[in-house]
Amino acid sequence: MPRVAWPDNGSMLGWIVAHPFAYPALEVVHIVGIALLLGNLVLFELRVWGAGGELPMAALARLALGLAVLGFAMAAASGLLMFASQPLELLSNRAFALKMGLLLLAGMNAAWFHARGSLLRSDRTARVLTLLSLGLWLAVIVCGRWIAYL
Repeated sequence: MPRVAWPDNGSMLGWIVAHPFAYPALEVVHIVGIALLLGNLVLFELRVWGAGGELPMAALARLALGLAVLGFAMAAASGLLMFASQPLELLSNRAFALKMGLLLLAGMNAAWFHARGSLLRSDRTARVLTLLSLGLWLAVIVCGRWIAYL
């Protein structure tokens, strides 16, 4: 059986880079995950701002936030595999470092939103947290795109 030569990039998962379809397939999963995450967050955040007032908040939150978590899981799993395929390059990339910091802030923002009971009260603080959420997630996406160019 012929042996596959993997690139020596300091990675145990060099096969991802070496296989012609592995990395592009991971990118597709990553983008679909981001779409599920951001699309459902925007839908939920619009409800917090008063749009779709006839939709019960609890039912919409269960659906939209459940799909957002699924999207995050898809993006995180595919992102970890892409990272593992080229860790040295990514760790030295400023856009990647900024993206990871913004992801942390987005997670902290979501934790604050839920810890303060914002699902039960769509007050000013809840609306500010949703705006912050949207801004952070859009910045994460921008940084993700910049990774290839820095």
